[in-house]
Amino acid sequence: MVDRAGSSQWARPDDDGSVVLDPRTPVIVGVAQVTDRVDDPTMARTAVELMVDACRSAGIDAAGCGTAVQVDMLAVVGGIWSYRDPGRQVADVLGASNATTLLTGLSGTSPQRLLAHLAGLVANGKMDAAFMTGGEVFRSRRRARRFSVEVRRDVDEALTPAERFEGGLEMATPHEESRGLIEPGVFYPIAESAIRHDRGETVDQHRRRVGALWARFNEVACANPHAANRTPMDSEAITTPSGTNRMVAAPYTRAMMANNNVDQASAVLLTSVARAETLGVPRDRWVFPHVATRADDPGSPSVRTHLHRSPGARVSGTSALAAARLHLDEVDHLDLYACFPASVQVCATELGLDADTETRPLTANGGLTFAGGPHSNSVGQSLAALVGRLREAPGTGLLYANGGYLGKHAFGIYGTEPPAVPFHSIDGADAMAEQSADGMTRRPDPEFAGTAIIDGYTVRHDRNGLPTEALVASLSPAGARVWGGTTDRGTLDALLADDLVGRSCELDLAGQVAI
Repeated sequence: MVDRAGSSQWARPDDDGSVVLDPRTPVIVGVAQVTDRVDDPTMARTAVELMVDACRSAGIDAAGCGTAVQVDMLAVVGGIWSYRDPGRQVADVLGASNATTLLTGLSGTSPQRLLAHLAGLVANGKMDAAFMTGGEVFRSRRRARRFSVEVRRDVDEALTPAERFEGGLEMATPHEESRGLIEPGVFYPIAESAIRHDRGETVDQHRRRVGALWARFNEVACANPHAANRTPMDSEAITTPSGTNRMVAAPYTRAMMANNNVDQASAVLLTSVARAETLGVPRDRWVFPHVATRADDPGSPSVRTHLHRSPGARVSGTSALAAARLHLDEVDHLDLYACFPASVQVCATELGLDADTETRPLTANGGLTFAGGPHSNSVGQSLAALVGRLREAPGTGLLYANGGYLGKHAFGIYGTEPPAVPFHSIDGADAMAEQSADGMTRRPDPEFAGTAIIDGYTVRHDRNGLPTEALVASLSPAGARVWGGTTDRGTLDALLADDLVGRSCELDLAGQVAI
C-alpha cells in the first residue's frame, strides 16, 4: 500500500528557472545528539532532561532559534522508563505547551517509522513542525544499582498516558522462550551461525571475515564524539576473547554485542518548507525525507523459512530504492542497523550489497556495538549522524532499522535535494502476505522429539569466559523448526570447535539435544 502525499504540482520551475517547492514539503532542519558520561549517578540527568537538551540543541542547529521554535507535536520514541507522557513533560519545559504528543512502543524500527509518520502529517498539511526525540539513562541507572544509591526521578504520575504510535514487539512464542530464546543476544548469534554455514565458511574463516567487517564500524565510532566505545580495535582484538572482551554468545564477543549502556538522547526538528523559510533556516541545513518503507517478517523465528534471510528487509529495502528512483550504487551514504553483525549481513544480502568489499562506510555513527544507543532510539542517534554526513557531503542517504529478532524492518531515503516525487510511505504488508500465501513459512512443532538437522546455534558463556549452555535451532524431517539445548561440556566444545549446522542431532521431549 502506498500513501502518497502532496499534489502533482509539488515542485515547479519559477520564472527564473529555479525550483519552487510545495510549501508542505517535509524537511529536516535541525538535529542533535546529547551524551552524558558522569561517574556519580546521583549527578546524572534524567531521560526527560536529556531529551529537552537534545530538542533545544536541534533548534539551535536549525537556525540558532533554540526554544523559540514552536512545534505542533512532540513525538517521543519509547524507552525503558516509566514516563506516562514524556512528550508532555519535554514540551512544557520547552514552552510548547500547546503541542500534541505521541509515544511509540519499543522497537529498533520506532525512530524511522515515527519520522515517516511525522513527515506524512507535514506533507498532508496536518502540521508544520514537530520534534522527534528519544533518550535513555541506562548507564547511570545501572551504576546506581551497582552502588546502591538513589537517583533523582522526574516521572509526572498525574499525567494522562500519551497517545500511542504503534505497539510493542512480537518476538518469541511461549515455546521458544521456554527453550531459551529469551533475548536478541542469543538469537542473533544463532542467525550468525546460519550465515556462516550458508557461506560454506569454517569457524576461523568466518571469525576473520566478520571481525574485519566489525573493525570498519569501530573505525567510524572512534571518530564519533558521542560513541560509547572509542577504543581502536582491529579484527583480531574484536573477535578474540580477553579480560576486557569476553566471549558472550559464540561466535560473538562483548565487542560484537549491542550496547545500550549509555546516557544518550537525540532530537530531530522536522518542518514544512514554508516553516523552514519562516524560521530562516539556511538552505544548506535542509535534508529532505524522500521515501519511507516498512515490512514485517513473522515475529516468531520458528515460522520463518531461513534464519539468515529476511524477505521483509528485501521487500522494504528494494521498494525504498525503487520509489526514490535510485540504484543502490547511486546512494552516497549508508547506515545499516548494526545491533549485531548478523543484522548488517542479512540486510546487505537482501539489498544485493557485498558488505565485505563495499568501500562506502556502512554506518554513520559506528553502530550499536561501538557507538551504543538508547533502547529503541539507536536509529534516532543514527539519523542525526546521517543528517550531519549529508550536510558535509551532499547527496543521498539510506537508513535501515530493524526490531525484534529480525522481525520488523524500516527504510528511509534522505537527500539534500528535493525528492523526485512527493514524500510518501510504502507499507509492504501486502507483499509479505503474498509470500506467506506462497508457502514461504514453516509450521512449528513444539512436541517434536527424535532426529533433526541443526539449523543454527550458539553457545553462551559465563562472566569468566566458560561455556555454560547451548541453544540449538533444528529442523524436523517434516521441516518444522524446533528448539533445544544442552549443558553437556563435551557437546559445547564440539559446537565451538567446528561448524555443526547441517549435522544431525537427537532431541527429546524436554528439549535436550544430543549430538
